[in-house]
Amino acid sequence: QVQLVESGGGLVQAGNSRRLSCVASGRTFSRYNMGWFRQAPGKEREFVAAIVWSGGSTLYADSVKGRFTISRDNAKNTVYLQMNSLKPEDTANYYCAATGYKSNYYYLGKPDEYDYWGQGTQVTVSS
Repeated sequence: QVQLVESGGGLVQAGNSRRLSCVASGRTFSRYNMGWFRQAPGKEREFVAAIVWSGGSTLYADSVKGRFTISRDNAKNTVYLQMNSLKPEDTANYYCAATGYKSNYYYLGKPDEYDYWGQGTQVTVSS
């Protein structure tokens, strides 16, 4: 089992930045590929970004490419999502998720690929 706890959400003005963190516990963090997803009210959960176990490769949704950066610190069992130039449409509950290191990189954008999920942290961007 892997437990994931997100933090860093809150209210932020459009154009500003926010960094989300997700701390993992329970298993060897470096054996997991990690992803960030988000869900706005009335919408389906959507992929935001993913990073492989080593940190050597990343994947982004087109809607956040160039504005968001995913990174990880395996020594701290933590994955981050740096969000810059935030827009009101980025408002959502943000979830981190984990899947084994053998998972296919090209499937990391699919929620069904992930085995473990955090409870989420709310990000609200005001205009």
